[in-house]
Formats: sequence, C-alpha cells, structure tokens
Amino acid sequence: MTVLETDQLTKQFGGLTAVDEVDLEIEQGEGVSLIGPNGAGKSTFINLVTRRLEPSYGEITFQGNSIIGMDPHEVVQMGMSKSFQTASIFPELTVMENATIAALAAEHGSFRFNFFRHQNSYPAVEEVANNVLESVGLYDERENQADSLDYGNKRRLELGIALAAEPDMLLMDEPTAGMSPDETQSTVKLIKRVKQELDLTFLLVEHDMEIVFDISDRIVVLNRGSVIAKGTPDEVQDDPAVQEAYLGGVEE
Repeated sequence: MTVLETDQLTKQFGGLTAVDEVDLEIEQGEGVSLIGPNGAGKSTFINLVTRRLEPSYGEITFQGNSIIGMDPHEVVQMGMSKSFQTASIFPELTVMENATIAALAAEHGSFRFNFFRHQNSYPAVEEVANNVLESVGLYDERENQADSLDYGNKRRLELGIALAAEPDMLLMDEPTAGMSPDETQSTVKLIKRVKQELDLTFLLVEHDMEIVFDISDRIVVLNRGSVIAKGTPDEVQDDPAVQEAYLGGVEE
C-alpha cells in the first residue's frame, strides 16, 4: 500500500525553483531517506508534504487522499507525524505527561477533550503513552521533569511524542543532530528497532551518510530541487551522479 505519493511536486519562489517536479512514493513499512547537498530542496519538500508550504503545482497524496489545501494539523490527524531537528517537548511537564498529551491529541483531535477529566479516564491513551515510553527506553524516567533529561534522552522523548500519535508515517528531520557518537548509535538502534516492531513507515532527512545507508530501505537524492537518483543504499552509493553531487566525486 502506498502511504505517501507526490506527483510533479513543484515549489517556486520568484525565479527560483526550490522543488522541481519531484515524484516520490513511499510504501507501508518502508524507510526512505531524502538526501542532497545544502540548498538541494530537502527542507522545502518536507514543508510541502507537511503542509507548511503550498506547492506552485503538483499533487501530494497521503493514504490515497489528496492533502493539497489542508492545514498542517489536519494532516497530523490523518496519521502523519514529524520529529523536528531540535527537541520539541514540554520541558516543565513530566516525561509521562509529554507522551500522554501527544496520545490525547491523536485520539481526540487537536486537543478537543475535557481538561477536567483525569487522564486515567482515558485508559487506552495511558496505555499508548506507557508503551511508547517503554519503546524509547524512557519508562523508568516517566515521573521526571522533561527538562531534567540529558540531550540524547530529550531527543528520544521527542521521538516518543511523535510515536504516541500512532502515525501511519513519521517524518524525521536530522534526529541525531547535536548528539554524541554514543547517543547517535543508541538512537539509530532505537529507530531500527521501532521500525521493525511497529512496521513503521518513515521519511528521513539526515546529513550523516553512515546513518542513512544503515537504516534506509531506499534513498532519494535531490540536487537543485530535482531527483537525480533513487534506489537501495547500494545502488545510490554506487551512482556516479550522486558521488559527484553529494559524496565528493568519483574516486579515481
């Protein structure tokens, strides 16, 4: 089943074409990475898909339905969740409260629930929050204030918040940015485990090629707004156009 599809997706800013007729398909359970040099159009593409930008023309289909014209929160309600480049959490709340709010938002839609009911009135939501914190290794930290976590665990919590929405597809924007090598390795293992356990579909933007080649089923390469290559990690790594545009050129 195709979860996300773009057809000739294009975004122009005046005379600049930031995204140029990009065709992309992501199937259920597939992990796809979007790579390319600085200015290739990756961020613009993500902002189009998440509905933070309106395309100049082209189509975006999610779960078989066009999402052109929708607001970002409406796409989230359809099952698309995003993990941002910097940790996006509620620092003064506990780890459990962070996960519970995300699960409530997914369950009830844009926080349309009764704030005066105790969270235990929502046993299914509480179960989701508990399961997510166990998945990301933060269950033992559940009563701690989120701001007390170290940087790596804040990023894990941010991933947990995204997963608590029980998304059909997760977009990850440089999930290991700012992490130490040990934190990066731990996070990569976490993403691979969650993908396998939850049959997670994801679209990843990441500059670290070692991570990209390790966790991706397929890779799509942008350069100057256009797709110059797509395929398995081995296919992309061996593509001369990719080596020239992104990986430093073909070795002699």
